[in-house]
Amino acid sequence: MTMVRKGILAFAVSTALGLSSVARADVLIGVAGPHTGPNAAFGEQYWRGASQAAADINAAGGINGEPIKLVKGDDACEPKQAVAVANRLVDQEKVAAVIGHFCSSSTIPASEVYDEAGILTITPGSTNPQVTERGLSAMFRMCGRDDQQGQVAADFIVDSLKGKRVAVIHDKDTYGQGIADSARAQLSKRGVAAVLYEGLTRGEKDFNALVTKLRGANVDVVYFGGLHTEAGPLLRQMREQGLTASFVSGDGIVTDELVTTAGGPKYVKGTFMTFGADPRKIPEGQALVGKLRASGYEPEGYTLYAYASLQALAAAFNAVGKTDSEKASQWLKSHPVATVMGTKEWDAKGDLKASDYVIYEWDDQGKYHQR
Repeated sequence: MTMVRKGILAFAVSTALGLSSVARADVLIGVAGPHTGPNAAFGEQYWRGASQAAADINAAGGINGEPIKLVKGDDACEPKQAVAVANRLVDQEKVAAVIGHFCSSSTIPASEVYDEAGILTITPGSTNPQVTERGLSAMFRMCGRDDQQGQVAADFIVDSLKGKRVAVIHDKDTYGQGIADSARAQLSKRGVAAVLYEGLTRGEKDFNALVTKLRGANVDVVYFGGLHTEAGPLLRQMREQGLTASFVSGDGIVTDELVTTAGGPKYVKGTFMTFGADPRKIPEGQALVGKLRASGYEPEGYTLYAYASLQALAAAFNAVGKTDSEKASQWLKSHPVATVMGTKEWDAKGDLKASDYVIYEWDDQGKYHQR
């Protein structure tokens, strides 16, 4: 073979390899949330769900023939850290889209970064109304809103628990106070004024003074807006002081870690919470649930929400033929998407057109069940 032909062949091979590498370039998707810290249980749910979705979507051809690669962003549910994570995902990682964040107080500031960069974002679990009320064109959620969730909780307190002397407690955070205020407003509409409205601080563990106030107010129901990290100790101290009032909360306690933070199943027995209809029982998700359980993981909480979020991103990018966030966002607002949680549709704000909040109750084995 002549030197010229060898040169031509080498050029052809290198060009082919180069084109191949371009054709198989990874589609980077950020998965942002509390992967460390006291709320890491929710970050684990996100990561497990998104990882399984990426594996399954890649096996079916990926996004426009290119494989999905997930990039973890740990915000520890701290707003400033969330902004730093968002900037890293955009500027350094060059992600095409983001699944996240979890805490609304992190999602709201981080989403400003994604919006400025034109990055499509779907949060599996941020429920504060302001997430989608700021006119961001590429911000979506796979869950409902606190003004929907709080109403369901308040109606349950009035209609089923027959609550008359209700205390509304929150953790002073965007999510916790937001959902507490929503429940309080609906209670007021139903003719039940909160006899105590008070905030506690995230990270606190000693709530005995608050429990004393609750006992002094002779409450029959305590509504708590916040996360399991504070709900657990509050529950335990209520029961240890003999306060038998019903305890109602939201989707911030949808994790088995509630049992740990409370000190055992006996303290969570009879606790109520709002959450979407159990996604593990939806027909479209049965094969996935079986696969995850076979691997030794129970897909609780937001696991399937994260999986469905990646399904929606992939469907949109595949439909428009490229990772164009603007076109994909427009597509999502006008097309239904089949997910493991059933068919989902979004309105012009990026909210689901239908939410399905229901009541769950924790049993004496430390498990929660839909009522």
